[in-house]
Amino acid sequence: MEKLINDFSFGLFFWQLLLFVLLLFLLKKYAWQPILDALNSREEGIQNALDEADKARQEMVDLKSSNEKIIKEARAERDSMLKDARAIKEKMITEAKDEAKAQSNKIIEQAKQTIENEKLAAITELKNQVAELSIGIAEKILKDELSSKDKQVKLIEKMLDEAKLK
Repeated sequence: MEKLINDFSFGLFFWQLLLFVLLLFLLKKYAWQPILDALNSREEGIQNALDEADKARQEMVDLKSSNEKIIKEARAERDSMLKDARAIKEKMITEAKDEAKAQSNKIIEQAKQTIENEKLAAITELKNQVAELSIGIAEKILKDELSSKDKQVKLIEKMLDEAKLK
């Protein structure tokens, strides 16, 4: 270090200082400014990219919440449609049961009416047969009783006696 202090020259120092200042000036004018501009430009680009990424992230969050909302609405609509379908099914089943019951009641009533009509027809036919048989029997008895003149006279007298008593 002593040797440096002993060999110190002001002229050399001046020229070195002047060259250093000139080098700094040239570097500032032609190198640092473009380097700083490039750094600033890159910093702005990175910042813009970060801002875009934040914006995209926010849009993704918004889309996700929107999709969830749409999915919830779709599920609610599906549930509503299923509920309506079940109600329609139940209504159709109930209507079919009621219609079947009404038809069966109608058929039963018709069968009862038919049975009643057949019963009345059978009773009427039975009465007619009984009447025919009674008339046939009465004819045979009367033929037998009225076959002789004496029997006819007795029957007439008997009827006259009964008619007088009443």
